[in-house]
Amino acid sequence: MGWTRFAHTAVSCKDIGRIEDFYVTHFGFHRARCIPVGDTKIVFIKAGDVYLELFEAEGASPLPPFVADGPHYPGLRHIAFQVDDVDAKLAALGGAVTVTLGPLAFDDFIPGWKSVWVSDPEGNIIEISQGYVDQE
Repeated sequence: MGWTRFAHTAVSCKDIGRIEDFYVTHFGFHRARCIPVGDTKIVFIKAGDVYLELFEAEGASPLPPFVADGPHYPGLRHIAFQVDDVDAKLAALGGAVTVTLGPLAFDDFIPGWKSVWVSDPEGNIIEISQGYVDQE
């Protein structure tokens, strides 16, 4: 049996266009495919080998808004992106995000590892990290 590749993360959106714009503008995604499905659509956006699959939400969330680094109960906690410089990325994002936690330094574990958590326009939590390396 061969290696299984990661395919995508699916996100339900109140406003697909706004979310697509956000990830295109701030994280280098581009539209890979748009699939019409009846009165709605599914939009795939891509950065490198990473895909986000955007769906139109069907109703309001029954959960409270996510805070800090995301929910700590079972389920998706946050998505994460590696950058060269967390502070530079935060400056470039300007008012497009709200910081929900950090920035925090994790030099006790990995010298130079630093992360900040922000929310996208619909409240999904994004970790932006620099300096993470795998254990030898």
